[in-house]
Amino acid sequence: MRVVLAEDLYLLREGLTRLLEAHGFTVVAAVETGPDLLAALLEQRPDVAVVDVRLPPTLTDEGLQAALAARREIPGLPVLVLSQHVQQLYARELLADGTGGVGYLLKDRVFNAGQFVDAVRRVAAGGTAMDPDVIARLLERGERSRPVGRLTPREREVLELMAEGCSNSAIAARLTVSDGAVAKHIANIFAKLGLAPTDDANRRVQAVLAHLDAVR
Repeated sequence: MRVVLAEDLYLLREGLTRLLEAHGFTVVAAVETGPDLLAALLEQRPDVAVVDVRLPPTLTDEGLQAALAARREIPGLPVLVLSQHVQQLYARELLADGTGGVGYLLKDRVFNAGQFVDAVRRVAAGGTAMDPDVIARLLERGERSRPVGRLTPREREVLELMAEGCSNSAIAARLTVSDGAVAKHIANIFAKLGLAPTDDANRRVQAVLAHLDAVR
């Protein structure tokens, strides 16, 4: 599996490269700036991109902007954001795109290699890998909207686990409830948000986030 990696800190970039290669990935480009990232994505067209948000030259949001620009040229390009920061505006734009795998992990909450590698593989396969804190911050802006405000606390829990990329069975295990109860909660969530239900975890979280973006 071919990976383009963007990280401005040398030691972290080298460490991630070695980690990915040790787990069978091929890092076809490891870059440190936003312009270099965009060029590498367009040239290499990797199976997945692992991208920091803040890259030179300005260390603001070049990583996300480069990823978004690449996805406009390569629809469905899988992108896993790995950052210390939640950039809400561009994160919402990335997540609201209904094509291709997406993920957003916070560096200080990735606790082991297995968790990270699993996230990379999941995104490359077209799924989602969302840190719960990222989802919570993105949902905060939609909290004022009436549809989201109508969700019960349990439905909010289910929605956040959906956004992490959990299947119905995984949600049931996390919340210690039956699969049937989860299905009922999801049906209620979609009904309250005015969204058509689907069993595809990636499409359903994209639909939810797109809806929240539209009503914020």
